[in-house]
Amino acid sequence: MWDSNFKRTVILLCAHNESGSFGLVLNRPLEYKLGDAVPECEHFDVPLFYGGPVEQNTLHYLHSYGKMLENSVKLAKGLYWGGDFEQLKSMINLGQIEKNRIRFYVGYSGWDAGQLDEEMESKSWIVADCLAPYIFADDPNDIWRKVLTDMGGEYKVIANFPENPSLN
Repeated sequence: MWDSNFKRTVILLCAHNESGSFGLVLNRPLEYKLGDAVPECEHFDVPLFYGGPVEQNTLHYLHSYGKMLENSVKLAKGLYWGGDFEQLKSMINLGQIEKNRIRFYVGYSGWDAGQLDEEMESKSWIVADCLAPYIFADDPNDIWRKVLTDMGGEYKVIANFPENPSLN
């Protein structure tokens, strides 16, 4: 994708159905912290991430707490989306949430019905399996390269290709 919103991004597709698709950009940390958006969690010093260009006034989260957080949705082994936000704030304030097991995203990436399917048919996206360790990695800026490298073959070559070959 050459669109600046998606160039060299890794997107986790959280929902895909006949109404459309919902995903989160995983590898774009912002300059802001959770406390900037949720003052009652100011002491929980974790970065906010850019989830995508849609509804920049919303907050989403991925975590590995499973059903400990009511109403969370299992996406993959060891990976859950959302859950009861009031319960989450309480768990944060009680010290029950570890920083390396949760990520917060501002906005999201969305597609109308059929739009993502069309983009997939035109090979606008590379599809990989979802693995929780990528999401909770220490260096989120390296997720794109790591996913492609782990896929091997031609994808490993893409992972090492310079963003602007003319500067090489």
